[in-house]
Order: sequence, then structure tokens, then C-alpha cells
Amino acid sequence: MRRRETVKASYLHIGGGRTALFNYLFAKHFGGRFLLRIEDTDAERHDEGAVNAIIQGMDWLGCKHDGEIIRQSTRKDRHKEVAESMIRNGRAYKCYCSKEELDALRAEAEAKKEPFRYPGTYRPENLPPDFKPPEGVQPVVRIRTDEEGSTGWDDLVQGRIDFPNKDVDDFIILRADGSPTYLLAVVVDDHDMEVSHVIRGSDHISNTPRQLQIYKACGWEPPQFGHIPLIHGPDGQKLSKRHGATGVEQYEALGYLPEAMKNYLARLSWSHGNDEIFSTEQAIEWFTLEGCSKSASCFDFDKLNDLNAHYIKECDRKRLLDIACKLYPELVPFAEKLDMAVDMLKPRAKTIKEYREAASFIWSPRPLEMEEKAAKNVNSDASKQLLKDVIESLKEYKSDWNPTDLETMLVAFTQAKSLKLGQVAQPLRSCLTGSTASPGIYEVMWVIGKDECIARIEDALAGKNSVKAAPVSAPAAPKEEKKEKKGGAAPPPPADQPEFTKLEIKVGLLTKTWPHPDSDKLFCEEIDVGEVRKAAKRRRCEGSRKKRGGRGEGSERSRRLECCLT
Repeated sequence: MRRRETVKASYLHIGGGRTALFNYLFAKHFGGRFLLRIEDTDAERHDEGAVNAIIQGMDWLGCKHDGEIIRQSTRKDRHKEVAESMIRNGRAYKCYCSKEELDALRAEAEAKKEPFRYPGTYRPENLPPDFKPPEGVQPVVRIRTDEEGSTGWDDLVQGRIDFPNKDVDDFIILRADGSPTYLLAVVVDDHDMEVSHVIRGSDHISNTPRQLQIYKACGWEPPQFGHIPLIHGPDGQKLSKRHGATGVEQYEALGYLPEAMKNYLARLSWSHGNDEIFSTEQAIEWFTLEGCSKSASCFDFDKLNDLNAHYIKECDRKRLLDIACKLYPELVPFAEKLDMAVDMLKPRAKTIKEYREAASFIWSPRPLEMEEKAAKNVNSDASKQLLKDVIESLKEYKSDWNPTDLETMLVAFTQAKSLKLGQVAQPLRSCLTGSTASPGIYEVMWVIGKDECIARIEDALAGKNSVKAAPVSAPAAPKEEKKEKKGGAAPPPPADQPEFTKLEIKVGLLTKTWPHPDSDKLFCEEIDVGEVRKAAKRRRCEGSRKKRGGRGEGSERSRRLECCLT
């Protein structure tokens, strides 16, 4: 039993990575083989660099294929052999239609607003007995498809699917230059490689009835097909470049861990109960196509970031450092200090890119660039004098250079100055990191080192730091002027007229109703507004009473918003 994932020669799209992962998990779950085949029969579109990107992307995801990579282009003779066999058996024929003829037929169908279907011009039964092939024309080979009935299959994900045969025309299986089309090559290779299951995206559903026609024409047993739904962006449209990164290799460059991406992709249109975080071994144990949904999944970048943050926290410190240095070679000289800081940096990063940014206080060259807010913490005379005193304390410091002893020293320093710790830590953090936010000040000092701490404070006192301006926020949209109601504003009451009414909004419970004693068109209500005072129950009159029982009015104690005059 074998499983396989075939990929066309283009960069590995995130959807293709998900398909490869599903094939890999399916194969390993059932003890099969996961085979990789490069479909490169179209010489004009072939790109060897893209092939390398595909292989590297699948290796990064951890979807290691079994055996050697099969290149479809090396099997052209076998594809041609099958096509010629189909001609001999009457299941295919040579077509001499020129491009101009086909374009005219398409234009005619378009004018009639009908889908184009090749009319079988060169089917043997449509040719005169004395037909002679036109000279100098290299024919293509077309399959003779069934015209009556339907072609269908029981899809492992989507359920039963049927296509009317009238909608499947005699498509080309061999080009004029003798090269096979995708539809022929993939069927022949799947048959020869003993592929038992084909798991691919739902955008291939329309290819399946055509491939089944080839299986039938060759007398071969087709594999089982399962078409998984596509991945959509947050806007519900098919995932594309406008949504952000779409290539697997891009996510590696952006600082995502492969185990996070694998875990996230596995949850797109597949689930195992409510499990969100799981290992590859667990995914292999649990994975079946019964767990796949039919509907498209939405790629949620926030969820991916949260999942990546989890795996960064769980990542081995040496491996995390190796990944960071691979993505950002400028970090290599600071590897020792980064290793010291790994535990304080992990909680501050959702990607390796953010990990690098959180560690900027380690690798940034002196003098540091300061944030505008941080620079303000060191500009006052009081702050400058305080920092000078800190330098003297650091120079006199003789204990071990570790976070615990540094905390003891700084606490004693603040107490001696009758200051709060924040009054010392804020300007000190600004000098040491250039920011107002960083890991704990004692840990920062420990990682930077004594001499570097003193040097950075001296840079700040000497005014050597450049200042990074705070990002300018977009101006607030102007408030729309309120349109004056038709007829203008209500005139104010005469000066000699006292204010005798006030509108007060209360929410209460309707506790009692009764007819108005002086009018059959009015009724009275008693409302409990829940106030602890004598006038807690208020009475009011309303107009003609409507029949009760509408939505939210089925109870005499319905909660209502009431307007009371007091």
C-alpha cells in the first residue's frame, strides 16, 4: 500500500504544504509509503529552482518522503507508449485541428454563451472513408470519452460526486511534440507506482472525471480519491499573496518554527476532538480522512502566532539559538550572551523575528538608539545625577555578577537614596536598552556585563544616543457635524417659565396593570425600579393597550425600559 503527494513545479504554496502534510500523516497512520513525484512535463513552465524550494519546504515541515524522488519528465516514453496503445484499442485518436480552428470554435461557443466542448471533428467515425492526414501537420492525441451517462466516484472527504459525460469532451493526452499532458502522465505514473489513495485539494475535483476516463480506457483500477477543501484568507477568499506570505519558505524566513506550522496546518479542515496542540506522533496516530471537514478553512495569522509562541517557549535553548543565528547571521558574535538570555526572551516573542527584536539590547552597537520616551527618562538633572551615582556604585561593586546579587545592590542603593525602585530602574533601563520595556533590569544588567553597563550609562550622560522618533499616529477623522433636524432646534422656554419636567430613564419590572378610571383608551402600570426608597414603585399612564405576548413580553414581570415623569 502506498500513499503519495505530487507537486507541480512551482514554489510550495502553504496549501500545497498542508496537502503534503495530510498525505504524510495518512501514509504513516496506515503504515504506507509517502512518495514524492515532481510533475515537470511542461518544459516551458519548469523551474529547477522551484523544485529545490519544494523539496526544502517539505523537509522543513518534516514531511520526509520515502525512497527516491520521481521526476515525471523521465517517463515520457512510458506515457507515449500508453497513448499509442489507447489509439490501437480505439480509445484515442489523432486530431489535426489547428489553433485557428479551435479558436474559432471557442469564439462561436462564447457567442452562444455555451461552454466550449471539442466537437470530435477527427473522431474516426466522423471522417470520410478516403480521409488523408494533412501534410506538414503534427497531430495531438485525444482520448475518446464516453458521451452517455456519467462518471463519478465516492470521494473520501466530499462524498459521492458525479459528472455528466456530456460535460467531459475529448481532451488532449499527448501534445503535438509528443510530450504527455498532466492528465495522462499523472494517471500512468499513479498506476505504475501502485498508488492506492490520491489526497489533494478540492480545486482538482474537475480533473478527476477526466482521469477516471483514462483509467477506464486503459482497463486499470483507479485509486481512491479524497479532495480536501481549500484554505481561505481572513476575508473568505482563496488564500493568495494579498493576504500575506503564502509560500512555506516565507514562513521559515519570518521566524516560524516547523512544529508550529505543522501543528497549525494539521488543524485546517481536520480535527481530533478539541485537541489544539499535539505532537507529530499524536497526529499520525489520530489522522484519518473521516476527521476532515468539507468546508474551506480560514487561515488565521493570530492563531498561528499564538501557537508559534507556545512552541518557542517549549523549544530547546540550543536549537532556538541555532535557528535564530541561521535566520540572522549578525547574531552569531553574540551567541554566548543570547544563550544567557534565552529564558527571559522566550516569553516576549511569538516569532524568531520578535525574539531577535527582544534581544536588541544585546546586539545593538553603541551608542544605542533610544526611543523618544526612553530619552526623556535621562534628560533631567535629577536623572543625570542619579545615573552618575549608579556608575559609582557599579564601579565599587565587588560581589558576584548575577541577577540575585545585583538586585540586592540596587535595592540597597534605592533605600540609601530614599527612592522607589522604579525611580532608579526607569532611567537605568533607558540607558541599557534604549527602551522603556525590556526583561527584568537585573537580568539585563547580568547579560550585558559590568563594563558594558557603565559604558552605556556614560554614553547617555554624554548625549551620544540618537533618538528614534515615536511613530506618528494617523490623524483622527473629523467628527461629522450633527445635522439640524428639519424645522430647526426647539426654541428655549420663556425665561419666566420654570422648568417643571425632567426626563428620567429607569429600568424596572412591570408588577401591575389596571384600566384608567377616566378613559377606556388609557391604562395604568406599576413598575418596580429597584430603588431603596419610598418612591420605589412608580406609576404611569399609557395609551391604548396592545395585546401582550410578543417577543420578550410573555410575562407580566417582563423587563422594560420605562420613561417616567417626576
